[in-house]
Amino acid sequence: MAAATVVISSISARPLVALRRSRTAAVSYSYSHQFLRHRSISSPRLLFRNVHRVRATILQDDEEKVVVEESFKAETFPGKETLLEEPETSSSTSALEAWVIKLEQGVNVFLTDSVIKILDTLYRDRTYPRFFVLETIARVPYFAFMSVLHMYETFGWWRRADYLKVHFAESWNEMHHLLIMEELGGNSWWFDRFLAQHIATFYYFMTVFLYIVSPRMAYHFSECVESHAFETYDKFLKTNGEELKKSPAPDIAVKYYTGSDMYLFDEFQTSRAPNTRRPVIENLYDVFVNIRDDEAEHCKTMRACQTLGSLRSPHSVLEDEDCDEESGCVIRDEAHCEGIVDCIKKSITD
Repeated sequence: MAAATVVISSISARPLVALRRSRTAAVSYSYSHQFLRHRSISSPRLLFRNVHRVRATILQDDEEKVVVEESFKAETFPGKETLLEEPETSSSTSALEAWVIKLEQGVNVFLTDSVIKILDTLYRDRTYPRFFVLETIARVPYFAFMSVLHMYETFGWWRRADYLKVHFAESWNEMHHLLIMEELGGNSWWFDRFLAQHIATFYYFMTVFLYIVSPRMAYHFSECVESHAFETYDKFLKTNGEELKKSPAPDIAVKYYTGSDMYLFDEFQTSRAPNTRRPVIENLYDVFVNIRDDEAEHCKTMRACQTLGSLRSPHSVLEDEDCDEESGCVIRDEAHCEGIVDCIKKSITD
């Protein structure tokens, strides 16, 4: 098996500097199914996550092994061990579960590669139309996740307000990416609009089905899509950087990234504390740097979602007064969003 690793580390320097200089709070959280532990420094209400290493990995055979990674300064609670890069596999994890995960990821990679090959053929020399199609497709999973979560709430099965908040914020972010591409002329040809809309329609129903069957598989598929988007924008920046610096930024991009209401912008970045990333937009290059960095944040969030109950809204963490460093913050078992595969597995193991 041939495997090549592409390490993506060129995240915008400005947000990282801002994060390193933030001394107000520190948080350590594990991928445990039961606990998220928070440590207060200056105020019991001032809590946030400081993820020291977040890795989103797409596994595939005889193709690329793509890794999206960002490093932060590691901090842990007194008496707690340093967090590992990946959640350790428990001794009770069955071979069947490992096989199911491998199968899910293999299917996701195959589907992602198939779509990428189609886009490479149709949009080899048409950059902005390709971006328009990508952003039209990228919004769809978050619509699908929210649809299923609302259905579960209607049936009274479980409620996950944090998931709904974060997924809506993600869709809001992708919508502005789409508006930027439209302002750049990416949707000028009817065929591009036709193709994007019909792929998005099929993708929506496919994601709804995957999310009902296995949320983990649906989140991993979205991680694959976001990883491809990151690579696409990163390559575009390296190839056309000087030209982009000479072009003005679209008005919609300036309004979105430098506006006064940044609540939703902070909300989808679950590995960062609110108010720690504030982009400066001076030209088109800055716009695409931030779009690329947004895709990395989406990828990290999708990776975290693959562990049941691990996702918290950045703002709800700040507002949570029930968490302390001794007991941690407990998420109830019934709040975990499980799919049919998880339920079958639990019934077999129990």
